[in-house]
Amino acid sequence: MAREFSRTDRVGQQIHKEIASILQNEFKNRDPRLGMVTVSGVEVSRDLAHAKIYVTFFENDEEQVKNYLTILEDNKGFIRTLLANRMRMRAVPALKFVRDGSLAEGIRIANLVSDTLNKDEARAKLAGRSLDDQASDGQESNTDEQK
Repeated sequence: MAREFSRTDRVGQQIHKEIASILQNEFKNRDPRLGMVTVSGVEVSRDLAHAKIYVTFFENDEEQVKNYLTILEDNKGFIRTLLANRMRMRAVPALKFVRDGSLAEGIRIANLVSDTLNKDEARAKLAGRSLDDQASDGQESNTDEQK
């Protein structure tokens, strides 16, 4: 019977869990300069030799984020050693830390949508209408069509 997930997916999930725990518990004691960091994903190569660790920082300052990435890259040997102690694998993948920009991109898109809605509302007010009137007119016409 085929397994639901491939081996690389299962190894990636385990690495994700273990590195998140390592960063939260052991690494904070070693280097307190590292701010709030979250492991958002892990990609493991098919041969299990390399792993990209996607991290998200709760920091808006680009310079500080670069500093955090440098701290992680400088200490990836230590993190890999702790990972090797926790996982039963013949060879632990080489780690590469990458910033995950999806959270910042999501916030940027949400702000664009909010700005567009606010501009539409302002234009409707200038024209003497409200967006609520337009929305209710559209709903009434839809209910008339359904009857």
